[in-house]
Amino acid sequence: MIPTPFLRSPPFPGIAASLAAVSVMRETGDGAAPVGDDVLDAIVAARVGGAFWGARPGEPRRSDRAESDPWALVASVQSIHAQADEDVALIAGLLGVSVIGPDGAVIDPGQLRASLKTRIAAARYCDCFTGAPVDAMQAVTQLADWRRHIDGNRGIVAASGMAFWKRDAIRHFLWDGIASPPFLSADRGLRRARREQGALAVWPSRVPVTLPQDAADQGVALARVEDGFLRSRGLGAALHPPGSVVVDRTGIYYNARAANDLETLLATHDFPPALVDRARRLRERVCATGVTKYGPEAGQMIDLPAGRRTVLAIGQVDDDLSVRLGGAGVDGNLDFLKRVRRAEPDAWIVYRPHPDVQAGHRKGHLPDSVVLAHADAIDSGAPLMELVQAVDELHVLSSLTGFEALMRGRSVTVHGMPFYAGWGLTRDLAQPCVRRGRQLTVDQLVAAALILYPRYLDPVTRLPCGPEIMVDRMADGSTPPMTWLIALRALQGKFRRFMTLSAEFLHG
Repeated sequence: MIPTPFLRSPPFPGIAASLAAVSVMRETGDGAAPVGDDVLDAIVAARVGGAFWGARPGEPRRSDRAESDPWALVASVQSIHAQADEDVALIAGLLGVSVIGPDGAVIDPGQLRASLKTRIAAARYCDCFTGAPVDAMQAVTQLADWRRHIDGNRGIVAASGMAFWKRDAIRHFLWDGIASPPFLSADRGLRRARREQGALAVWPSRVPVTLPQDAADQGVALARVEDGFLRSRGLGAALHPPGSVVVDRTGIYYNARAANDLETLLATHDFPPALVDRARRLRERVCATGVTKYGPEAGQMIDLPAGRRTVLAIGQVDDDLSVRLGGAGVDGNLDFLKRVRRAEPDAWIVYRPHPDVQAGHRKGHLPDSVVLAHADAIDSGAPLMELVQAVDELHVLSSLTGFEALMRGRSVTVHGMPFYAGWGLTRDLAQPCVRRGRQLTVDQLVAAALILYPRYLDPVTRLPCGPEIMVDRMADGSTPPMTWLIALRALQGKFRRFMTLSAEFLHG
């Protein structure tokens, strides 16, 4: 019988095992030299190998065929009875837990480590996203990302407020190694979470405003789900499913009124040099490809006046939660634009409407005459990042454009309190947040916001992936095909915008 690789992929639902495989056993006689201690150290640090995605002791298995996480199992005991070649025995050898063999004798830990090195070397490894061969250490890195993704979903037993056109993606994002949570109404989700003593995943803008308090009253933990910062090649308002989400267990990144997982990372994480270097390379790749939250852009660049200070003011969606909870008292786009003019009385200001507003999907439209009373020009067609890099200063309320500008070394003035403000990287006009104040580098900010905080789903393989894969896919045009629903939504937005502009014309 051919043994299974020790470093192997989780059984991702709906994904062929051959597509997801990071390893396959070598043919007989095609051996390789045993791996070094550095690989074993990385395995211990990441807790991968064996069925690491399985249920932990004390967790509901939720499936008769569900495996147990051998790492959690071994960590909970002082000794274990097992064959020397079993995954659980090899893991015990790594963790310093005694392994008692069938003969009743304790197996030498050195023998277990040597056996594991040989078994790891007995497999070939590949990058499941490109098919390219990789070494065992790179396979460990991939499995570590998957372990972090799966562990982040443990204990989520129901999901509410997920739009039907996002649900297929959300099932993949929230899979916990055994199952994906069922989609239920807010009331039913709360009842299930309370009954199973688990967490309820919610899309904050699509559940009742009373839900957080109801959950607190009933002792139910919430996991708030939102789009990530490298989302997809299309607008969410146009019904393009997300390629990235965040799952926040303590708050949500755009709510500056309370702590959240991203803010905690930025305030407390030690950011080891290897992570910061990875963030630097990722940032450089993002900038080189021109990728933004909504993907590569096209359009005609506008002319900027020579010899005059130029400012770009980024409009937002007036009723967006990021404006209501992170706007620091700024009352919508008009108030924001007035504040920009007060802060830059002599500058040439160009106002950029939000794309969802421009497409007719969301609130926040300002008539041209109102905008031009405070700004010098309106632009909605220039490539945004090219424009950001051309002006002297960017002004934002809480827009992600400010973060993207920081990645490109631009000067950013912030009127609200987005997640990237308060760390010494921006000119902040709002009152400081007492939970912030630590001085960070741009690459530390990128490490937290693009690597540690979000989850990504490869649009080609549908496997959870890292941000590097998502950037490459967005840059080369890989995206799910246009659907009738997306086309219908686009027509709906055009009709709403036509009606808005017609009303402006009729009323002068």
